[in-house]
Amino acid sequence: MRYLWLHITAIIEQYAGELPLTHYLRGYFKRFPVLGSRDRRMLSTLAYCWYRAAKGVAGGGYTREQQLGLCLRLCGAWDERFARMFADVDIPDDVTIDVQRLFPDGVALSRGITREEWLTSMLRQPDLFIRVRRNRQQIEGLLQQAGISYRYVTENCMALPNGAAIDKLLPQAVYVVQDASSQATGRLLDAKTGERWYDCCCGAGGKSLMLVDSCPHVLLTASDRRATILNNLRERFRMYSLPMPLTVVADAADAVQVQRIAGGRPFDNIIADVPCTGSGTWARTPEQLYFFDAGKVAELAVLQSRIAVNAAAALRPGGRLIYITCSVFRQENEDVVQAIVAETGLKVVHEGLINGIDIAADCMYAAVLQ
Repeated sequence: MRYLWLHITAIIEQYAGELPLTHYLRGYFKRFPVLGSRDRRMLSTLAYCWYRAAKGVAGGGYTREQQLGLCLRLCGAWDERFARMFADVDIPDDVTIDVQRLFPDGVALSRGITREEWLTSMLRQPDLFIRVRRNRQQIEGLLQQAGISYRYVTENCMALPNGAAIDKLLPQAVYVVQDASSQATGRLLDAKTGERWYDCCCGAGGKSLMLVDSCPHVLLTASDRRATILNNLRERFRMYSLPMPLTVVADAADAVQVQRIAGGRPFDNIIADVPCTGSGTWARTPEQLYFFDAGKVAELAVLQSRIAVNAAAALRPGGRLIYITCSVFRQENEDVVQAIVAETGLKVVHEGLINGIDIAADCMYAAVLQ
């Protein structure tokens, strides 16, 4: 097992958060093809547990090996393989993590979640969630045949074990991989046939897909700064045989570009799922928690407010702006909504954090302004 110690030490010392950890590990393993599948799984588990818990056990006078062992135990990843690997390491049995040390104090959270609750959730990987589009019985049967457990969160939201290999098991057209909290924002859309909708930061189209699935006969425009991501969106719409939206490469932070997209015809509804810290999803990507610079929150809040205000100017009178983040930080959520209200005169008709921790899901924030 000594070579595993050498590799995990190299990973921890060389990785600086410049890439998502999953991409970094993939590249690292390519450099060392001698590592077998079991070795790769163990090293991945060690790395993820390190970035989840290491700051909480630092400063206790422990060696690197002891810290790694404590991280595994605190994250519930300890098993027989690691018991053999750590056979010669003295790991205390009664250590508890100080979760407050995982993230710098001073960044206020939105209403509906506590700092202790949020940071404790970082120690576990959330579940995999799918939105069932059709053929529930077929999906259930295939999962049962494969021995994959599942549970329903809502009628069409199914939770599966994280890492469940469903991509080649389930027909692509019958489900969409989408977190439960993200699916919950769909209840705010309330689309009606013939309405003009604009998804101004559409990304790969999760909200757009949910919108058109619920009401196929809306008139949807979707924009993003990245042409490649719009290609992904169009491919997903084709895969699900949904009416293709109008897609435009544009930066919603530029008011002129937003008005050009509106073309003098204001929209009935606009989705602004804005760029954010992603702090509500960091349990899936703990390296972002570990390396995050808290100073970026203020920078993002300025961008979020600019995008939302630009979008609001393209609404018809009485139209709705659905503001969404996957952040738990007040500065990106309630504070931005207050800034939107102050600058546009829109009124808040709904707002709140969607706390998915109790169901092993992400956290999101959503507000509807009219």
